[in-house]
Amino acid sequence: MKRIVVFLLGILPLALCAQNNTIGDFTRDESVFYAQTKQVNQFFRRFNGEEDATGKRYYSKDAQFRDPKARKKYLNILFDKSNGGISSSDKNSFINQVVTKPGASFLDFHGKSWYAEVSCNFSYKKEKVNLILFLQIEKQDSGYKWVFSNVFFDKFNSFFSHLNDTSNTTYFLHPLSHELDFMNLNKVFRDPNDVDYYVERNYEPDQMSIFIMEVKSGNLKFESVNDVKFHFFQVPGWYFEVSYFNRNDYNSGWLISNLLKVSDKDKNILIRHYTHAK
Repeated sequence: MKRIVVFLLGILPLALCAQNNTIGDFTRDESVFYAQTKQVNQFFRRFNGEEDATGKRYYSKDAQFRDPKARKKYLNILFDKSNGGISSSDKNSFINQVVTKPGASFLDFHGKSWYAEVSCNFSYKKEKVNLILFLQIEKQDSGYKWVFSNVFFDKFNSFFSHLNDTSNTTYFLHPLSHELDFMNLNKVFRDPNDVDYYVERNYEPDQMSIFIMEVKSGNLKFESVNDVKFHFFQVPGWYFEVSYFNRNDYNSGWLISNLLKVSDKDKNILIRHYTHAK
């Protein structure tokens, strides 16, 4: 599982050189501008076959709307072409599954199973640190909003460094401690760094709770955003990551930067990485 998460969190760089100087009636400079997937909403539309490479919108009454042949063409444009980590066989298998009727897949902006990953600069007790926030879309009344789904901060992780120490034979409370009215609790709190030795075996830390507490206490202060990317689990049997590529060619903007075929079981395990729900 650790290897899978490391793979998913890695960013694999890519590149595509333009082969033509025009797209339709556009000059090269204009065509680069229109071909770039500049907005995340635009990525959704192009993935779903609701917009072409020039930025023209298709609506449900249009003949080209979600056309499988057009989708297959435009889905190729949505991959970071210089990424050698995405095999041609996986990419082709993914695209064919996505466009094939009747089981074609479409992304739902308001649906579940996609997450934003935001790398942020914070000040933690006056030290400059990096923290990762995960967010998801949540329905509220007649609208929607982004909400925090999880957080990762290595310093929070270090608070629980003893949780998996199965060889520990020193830090424990004797099973007859209750007969002493638990007076031996004083040894538990003698050294605060050792208190995590005493939690139950199946305890899973909730970094979100620590995050909220540290923000409210004034120890953790937001400064700026470094980077944003998105993780999608809406296509059956697949995970893919979308990152932003700022370069002066057709293959730029929001593009698929990672692709992984996963079972439903592994997908559920991976989703837990992006949400604090257990």
